[in-house]
Amino acid sequence: MNIKSQIESLLFVSAKPMNLAILSELTEATVEEVASAGDALVEEYNNAERGIQIVKNNQQYQMVSSPENAEVIRKFFKDETTGELSRASLETLTIIAYRGPITKLELERIRGNNCSLILRNLMMRGLVEVSGENERKEQMYSVTFEFIRFLGINDISQLPDYEKLHNDQAVDEALEKIDNT
Repeated sequence: MNIKSQIESLLFVSAKPMNLAILSELTEATVEEVASAGDALVEEYNNAERGIQIVKNNQQYQMVSSPENAEVIRKFFKDETTGELSRASLETLTIIAYRGPITKLELERIRGNNCSLILRNLMMRGLVEVSGENERKEQMYSVTFEFIRFLGINDISQLPDYEKLHNDQAVDEALEKIDNT
């Protein structure tokens, strides 16, 4: 597959900047090839009248919205952060509450869908936060104190059937099977 296409996809799904070393590892290309492809993407995206741009800073790349569209995006996020949660957001929040701390990859394996935008939305609402990293340096997500307080409980373990679902062996085995494929 085309390195530039792979980098574009990775930047699209990533919620944070990606450095050359990680992009090189994931695409199995040299750092020089990744830098060349990344710079080509920056030029393509930033020289056209697009709603998305690619920012490069200190050997890192990130896909961002165009500054010209800031007002319309602000309106969208105002609606997104004050309206009701979507079914997908509620499902994601439930998984994080019962299985957290959990990585984005584990969350996506359970849900079967990309969770980048949902996580970003839940974080903007103050319901989910990054609570650390695992041994592979992947961010771990947990519910916030605000979420716990909103539910009127004192501890996350007070959720219905928390112990059973938090340590569910069937879910652990299913995730392990996915990891091994």
